[in-house]
Amino acid sequence: MAVWNVNHSDGKMRFGLYTRKATTPSGCNEPFKNAYWCPKRKWFSKEPCPFSNRFECMSFARLCGGV
Repeated sequence: MAVWNVNHSDGKMRFGLYTRKATTPSGCNEPFKNAYWCPKRKWFSKEPCPFSNRFECMSFARLCGGV
């Protein structure tokens, strides 16, 4: 059981009990309190991902053998 959950569905982002409209269709680089959500890693980063969408991220990982 998760203590705190992040979810992206129906065009909405849910950070625990906080819900708002998603800024990106894939859920990548969603800002939340000076951090950016990465659905691939399921973690926050202090700076935004350099990829414009999740497809670019997956393509880069396949070409490089993993990130």
